[in-house]
Amino acid sequence: MKKIFYIPGLISALVIPFLFWYYINPYIDETNYNIMDIWLPPKLDKDKSNVSFTFEPLRNWKYKQINIESGKAKENSDFYVSELKKLDQNNIKNSGIEFILNDKNTYGDFASLLNDMAVAKHETYAYDLEKTGHFFATINYKDPNAVEEKVECLLCNDTIIYDEDPSMRESILRREFYNTFFENISKLPKQGYYILFGFLFFLNISMLSIKERFQLQ
Repeated sequence: MKKIFYIPGLISALVIPFLFWYYINPYIDETNYNIMDIWLPPKLDKDKSNVSFTFEPLRNWKYKQINIESGKAKENSDFYVSELKKLDQNNIKNSGIEFILNDKNTYGDFASLLNDMAVAKHETYAYDLEKTGHFFATINYKDPNAVEEKVECLLCNDTIIYDEDPSMRESILRREFYNTFFENISKLPKQGYYILFGFLFFLNISMLSIKERFQLQ
């Protein structure tokens, strides 16, 4: 039995993976990104039709002002957290804390304030980007005399049956796989396309070579 050797196939198997890694490696981003979520009040329209969605109704509340020294927010984090907890414990209507920021404050100061909100479990705050540039923590007032309304249980004593069609699930997963594949492949750099088409080209030549050798035999 005569052994079959096809050079294009060997080239594609050995060289293509190396070239792919060489050209793709500079585009691999190993940076760990952290995302901060903060609510920015919308700008007030000229006709003031959206005033209830802006910071304007809360602007004249009674705020305790705290000046944030540049680069010192993290050092004073414990103090800010304690003030936030006092704000929630006092539960005074239309009150809050105004953290005064200026042009000298750093990104770290801003991030530290957001972290303090999470530590104190204070969920109502906003950044007044339009006018003052200050960071406001507003009270989530809870009426001590409020009576909790009883809501009728609409699903009590009901029987809920969960039925899953395996074929439908496989179809969805297959569709998501193809969508993800084509989205990622569209983001490849130009060199990646050269390598991909080069691999397919050598693969085609390899298959033709095998076919011709078998036909000659």
